[in-house]
Amino acid sequence: MAQPLDLAAVRPFENLEFLARQLVEGFITGLHQSPYHGFSVEFSEHRLYNPGESTRHLDWKVLARTDKLFVKRYEEETNLRCHLLLDVSPSMYYPEPGHDKLRFAVLCAAAITTLLQKQRDAVGLVTFADQIELQTPVRSTSTHRHTLLLTLQQQLERPVVRRSTDVAKVIHQIAQQIPKRSLVVLFSDMLGRGREEQTEALAALQHLRHQQHEVLLFHIMDRTTEADFDFADRPYLFEDMETGEQVKLQPSQVREQYRAAMRQYEQELALRCGQYKIDFVPVDTREPFDKVLYAYLVKRGKVK
Repeated sequence: MAQPLDLAAVRPFENLEFLARQLVEGFITGLHQSPYHGFSVEFSEHRLYNPGESTRHLDWKVLARTDKLFVKRYEEETNLRCHLLLDVSPSMYYPEPGHDKLRFAVLCAAAITTLLQKQRDAVGLVTFADQIELQTPVRSTSTHRHTLLLTLQQQLERPVVRRSTDVAKVIHQIAQQIPKRSLVVLFSDMLGRGREEQTEALAALQHLRHQQHEVLLFHIMDRTTEADFDFADRPYLFEDMETGEQVKLQPSQVREQYRAAMRQYEQELALRCGQYKIDFVPVDTREPFDKVLYAYLVKRGKVK
């Protein structure tokens, strides 16, 4: 039985402001600037008056000073639309129940859901492995938040089912489905079965950016074993969690080659994210999830 979702660990995030850095679309007044200009909120700039249009928003003070007609433009502050993409493939259940990558991802997703709903922002959840398994509406109500938390809890209680992962296919599909510019938060270990799959996953992330979405990738790993291959020097039987394929070997025989390959992939992933202006957050599951999330939010808050 999975450990219950620690709601007390999520509540501290209610008071953080998750301010989006790019202009977002929406209709509900909130904390985020919209690319559309209306006449009901914060003043933005002036523009020249076009003959024939309403004089309602003329700036008479500027007219008195310059003898020219200018119209006040305003920026709406609207709600953020956030899509949480949760990788629930078998590799996310590593290394063991209660301490796996999925639990870490679920806690982070629950915290982000809480703080965004507190700001009246709309949140939706997508779970996937080789295809989309669950896709919720994107809403901002407290009832919807409660539903999302229950759904996340259920993910922890599900048994592991052998199946493949296709991050690229799912991301491409989501990029086509989201009609409005949004924040897309991806929780995944980004592990593929070869160089080709990894390249396709990077191209899919670029697709999201091409659609003008803001993208945040939490790259979740157990660094001690998955990145550093730090196992005791004795024979092990390693099993692929997706295919069940097994291989027996002594870690010291492949450790250096393994580390080199992982370093190369992680460096390329971080580099591509930087090029695409994707926020890349490397995560070690052995660190407290709140420490990782707080550190990111503080960093994000300093970026203007």
